[in-house]
Amino acid sequence: MKPLHADICRYELPFTAPVTVRGVLLAKREGLLLRLRFGEQLAFGEVAPLPGLHAESLDDATQTLAAFIPELSRFDLSSFDERRRLLDEVTLPPSVATGIEMALVNLEAAECGGFPVFPDTFPPASKIPVNALLAGDPESVLDRAAKRYTEGFRAFKLKVRKGQLDEAIACIRAFHSTFGGKAELRLDANQSLDFDEAVGFGKALPPGSISYIEEPLTDAALIPKFHAATGLPSALDESLWQRPALLDEIGPAPLGALVIKPNCIGGIQKSLDLAAKAGQMGLQAVFSSAFESSVSLGLYALLAAVSSPAPAASGLDTASFLARDLVESPFAAPDGFADPAVAWRESLRVKPEMIETIASWTL
Repeated sequence: MKPLHADICRYELPFTAPVTVRGVLLAKREGLLLRLRFGEQLAFGEVAPLPGLHAESLDDATQTLAAFIPELSRFDLSSFDERRRLLDEVTLPPSVATGIEMALVNLEAAECGGFPVFPDTFPPASKIPVNALLAGDPESVLDRAAKRYTEGFRAFKLKVRKGQLDEAIACIRAFHSTFGGKAELRLDANQSLDFDEAVGFGKALPPGSISYIEEPLTDAALIPKFHAATGLPSALDESLWQRPALLDEIGPAPLGALVIKPNCIGGIQKSLDLAAKAGQMGLQAVFSSAFESSVSLGLYALLAAVSSPAPAASGLDTASFLARDLVESPFAAPDGFADPAVAWRESLRVKPEMIETIASWTL
C-alpha cells in the first residue's frame, strides 16, 4: 500500500485594507493548509480560524490538527462513509474539521480523476451568482455598487454596525433610490443590536429596500418578535453554530435565508446537510466565507452549485479583500457570476512559495 504523506503548512496574506471582525482589527489573514500526498495525488485543505469569529486560535488549530493527523492512517480515505465516520468519532474545532474534510474530499477527487461527488445533492449549476460587499459612507457605497453593477453584480451586502445606524440608513436609502428593483441588497448586523434599536432601524428603511438582515439581534430568539414588529425577514448565520436548536424553534416564517460558513459550521457534509434543510424550509442557502483563501472558495463555490437547482447569490467576494492569494488564479466572479468547476480546479493549484511547511508525517 502506498504511504500517505501529510504536511501542515502555514501562510500569511495581507488584506488590501484593514478588516474589522467583531471589533478585532486585522491587517492580514493567517491560516494553515493540510497537504496530503498519496502516490502521485496531491490535495489541500484549509484550516483558517478567524480572530473575532472562531473560539479556537491558530495555535489551537495547529496543535489539534497535529494531534489528529496520525488517525488518518486508520481509515479508507476514499470512502465517503469512512470519511464521515472518521470525523464523527472525534470532537474537533470547526475550522480544523472543515480543513481535514476539505483535504480528504479533494484527495478522493484527485484519485478518481474528476470533480468531488456529494451524495443527495443537485446536478451542479454551471454558474453561481455572487454578492458584492459594500462598506463606507453613502458616496463610497454608491460608487462601489455602481462599479460592481456595471460588472454584472445584482446582489449586494452591506454591514450594519451599532453606533452607525444613521449612516447605514442613509446608505440603504441611497442604494434603493438608485438600484431599487434592479439589484438585491442584504444587510448583516452581526448580532450587534438590541431589540429596540433593531426595530427602530427596521422601521426607518424604505419598504422593499432589503431582502433580509443577517443576525439583527444580540438575542436571536427574538427574531420572530422583530419580524412581527417590522415585517423584515432575518437570516441566521452565527446562530447556526452557536445555538443550532434555535433554527427549529424560530421556524421559517420570520426568516429569508441561512448563511452557511463551512469553517464555522464544522465541515463540508454538515454544511450540505444544512443547505438541504434550508431548501426543505423554503429558505435560501447562502454559502459564505470567513475571509479564507481561494483554496476554500473554490470548494465552497462547488458546494453552492450543488445545493439548489437555483443557487442563491453566495458570499464569496472576500477574495477581493486579499492583496495576495495562495493559488495561481484566485477566485473571481468577473461578471457577478463564478464558474464553480473552474473555481474548484484553480483552488488545487497552490503556489509553493506562498506556504511554509511546519510539520510533516509519513503514515
